[in-house]
Amino acid sequence: MNQKKSIKNIIMHGGILAMAGIFVRIIGLVYRIPMVNIIGAEANGIYGAAFNVYNIMLVLSSYGLPMAVSKLISGRLANHRYRDARKIFISSVTVSVCTGGTAALILYFGADFIEKHFYSAYSGIALPLRVLAPTIFIVSVLGVFRGFYQGQGTTIPTAISQLIEQIVNAVVSIAAGAFLVRAYKGSAKVDGYGAAGGTMGTAFGAFFGLTFLLILFIVYYPTFTRRVKRDIYSVDEPYKNIYKDIIFTMIPIIIGQTFYQISALIDDVLYGKLMTSAGMTSSEIKTSIGNFNSSYVILTGVVMGVASAMSASLLPSIVASKEKQEYSTIREKISATIGANMFIAMPSFVGLVVLGKPMVQLLFSRYDSDQGGMMLKIGAIAVVFYTISTVTSSALQGIDKMNIPVIHSCISLIVHIVLVFGLLKFTNLGIYAIVIGNATFPIVVLVLNLVSLNKYVGYTQEYIKTFLIPMVCSVFMGVVTALTYKIFHIISGHNIVALFFAFIMAAVSYFGTIFICKKKNLY
Repeated sequence: MNQKKSIKNIIMHGGILAMAGIFVRIIGLVYRIPMVNIIGAEANGIYGAAFNVYNIMLVLSSYGLPMAVSKLISGRLANHRYRDARKIFISSVTVSVCTGGTAALILYFGADFIEKHFYSAYSGIALPLRVLAPTIFIVSVLGVFRGFYQGQGTTIPTAISQLIEQIVNAVVSIAAGAFLVRAYKGSAKVDGYGAAGGTMGTAFGAFFGLTFLLILFIVYYPTFTRRVKRDIYSVDEPYKNIYKDIIFTMIPIIIGQTFYQISALIDDVLYGKLMTSAGMTSSEIKTSIGNFNSSYVILTGVVMGVASAMSASLLPSIVASKEKQEYSTIREKISATIGANMFIAMPSFVGLVVLGKPMVQLLFSRYDSDQGGMMLKIGAIAVVFYTISTVTSSALQGIDKMNIPVIHSCISLIVHIVLVFGLLKFTNLGIYAIVIGNATFPIVVLVLNLVSLNKYVGYTQEYIKTFLIPMVCSVFMGVVTALTYKIFHIISGHNIVALFFAFIMAAVSYFGTIFICKKKNLY
């Protein structure tokens, strides 16, 4: 009974975080539409490239902190060691201030160097990089508080803070982007200023998200302190050992994610340099990268956020089961989490393939919808691969095999660089080479992760209910959706009307077939 309850808690809290993540990405999708129209396609290309640099700096400085704090605190609380958990929290805040502050300073003062030597095809990128620099510090501290709550088995504070963060981000990004584009209309770097306005929302959003969690912490801290005072199980770990635990837990997580994030940065640099040598103009490069970051990255990112949320919920639960040596429970938790993700990822993949072009046409009118739609046809399968690789990496981290996902990501990165360079250099695929590289990166990781999980916890992936049934239902949904879109587009002549009815029929056909499969005990 406790085992079933534990699995339900993972799905419930993962679901809460996933729903918040979906709303966050929907808000992100909605505000990017007017923002792109305000700052322009080229500025959006700079914005996307700047975020890739920001992401790699964020990963290097503090990405592993939320997961490390969550993992270490959940391990102590599983044994009722509240005093040791408090020490981990205090030490983690110190680490976040040091690493986040250092990365912020490096990015701020190194922005011109980065533009000159790596992003010469993205003129003006130094401006948004300087705006993003202090955001790294804020997000670093913010991550510790999110990890603190997730380590106690609740994702609600994280979910609410993410919603606050994104709402503020949306409002400020649009307002600041519009203001700076008008203010610097005659400047040669107007695109850089437009991108800088868009990135201001990220900074303000993170600040308000952190403010919410700080207020919540002040309210909750007396309760936590009472538990600390009643604690009779803690061993009063020395701070030296705690710092060592934090660092050695962070490093593998950081390195593993760095390989994934650096692939995007390498893609930008390779694309900029190789396409320039092939005769493409700077304007064309920035526009196509902007289309990739909008039409492809944002739309696939909505689904990928679900996997990240489920993994954040899975990690502390796996740690707790590992502490009790409950390997059968670990296997069930992994299977349930992958199954829950596939329930969403499979129809999303098919939906993006079928409705990709009209969605891009509706949402990103500044961009080539034929190109955007083709990107999604080629690369939407990434949502399935990414989902499994994310969940399985989190499971390996939860059973203290921290270095395994790192090794797998390193292998995948090497394959990725060779593949993308070859496609850009020796084919005419252009931006589609970046899409193919993005879609194939998680494949190597997920295959190797599954092999490792089988070796360490005896996990064997079930295929019929997890993959085949959702895929069959999704394909049926895809056929119904495509026909519905075409019929209503012919009748109304309007893209938005056809999409509206296509979405309704997508939901009815998918959930209807899943319901039938459940009735027949197939799912």
